[in-house]
Amino acid sequence: MRYRELGRSGMSVSEIGYGAWGIGASGWVGATEDESVRALHRAVDLGVNFIDTARGYGESERIVGRVVRERAGDEVLVATKVPPMNRIWPAPDSIDPAEAFPGAHIRESVETSLRVSGLDHFDVVQFHVWSDEWVGRGDWLQTVEELKKEGKIRLFGVSVNDHQPDNALALVRSGAVDTVQVIYNIFDQAPADALLPACEEHGVGVIVRVALDEGGLTGRITAGATFPEGDFRARYFRDDRPAQVERKVAAIVADLGIAPDEIAENALRFVLSSPAVSTVIPGMRTVRNVERNTALSDGRPLTADQLAVLARHRWQRNFYG
Repeated sequence: MRYRELGRSGMSVSEIGYGAWGIGASGWVGATEDESVRALHRAVDLGVNFIDTARGYGESERIVGRVVRERAGDEVLVATKVPPMNRIWPAPDSIDPAEAFPGAHIRESVETSLRVSGLDHFDVVQFHVWSDEWVGRGDWLQTVEELKKEGKIRLFGVSVNDHQPDNALALVRSGAVDTVQVIYNIFDQAPADALLPACEEHGVGVIVRVALDEGGLTGRITAGATFPEGDFRARYFRDDRPAQVERKVAAIVADLGIAPDEIAENALRFVLSSPAVSTVIPGMRTVRNVERNTALSDGRPLTADQLAVLARHRWQRNFYG
């Protein structure tokens, strides 16, 4: 496993991190706790030292906390998220920060997460939505600084609204944030335009989510794909969206001259090819997922020619809507 600096924090994180939404049984159907625990342990065995969870991920914080406590001899960094008090994802325009992240709510959420996980601190606490309209307003930053002084959190970050990377530029430039988590993949390359350079300039760590487009960049989403009842992918890949994805992936495979089952590997290598990226956190619910994804931390980024090919495959759309 290779490691990268998490911005200016002084922390080193595994370039393949662990996205723990899927193990919480709150949006993805099919995870079992026994397999999730085995997968987490296997990830730590293979050098993963960064796990991303959230208060809103069902049982995820509890399961992650259990494994981290069982691995007390290993340094495993845990990031979690505070949901907005108004429960609105993503953050709409013109919402006062007091409606989404008042100080009392932030503190209550962090303390609940600590209690549920059994941990004594979090390495990163992130707001689960963000709006640059909140920079310099509200009492959220004061509360964040208090929680840092109390030793309950080490770093503060935000999870940038889906497909809105420029909506965190003011925050990054303000110096108030340590990390940003953002969607960045072959389809959504927009963060590379302004956000990633700004993070490099200001020493902000970058955590990349949805590198595989919720499964779209695995080659397994094809026309007619269906998902279990209650699985969020049934909405994400509704109507003719699977067929659209299948066509887009086929074009990438053809242009790169790779086998269809190599698309996921190339999608992760695309993200890791950016020096601004600190870690990518693919969702991993099984030992097999862990072993396959961690094997890509081998220091082989895509070539300039391959990146030039992929630059032509930007696809602006929002399947969360």
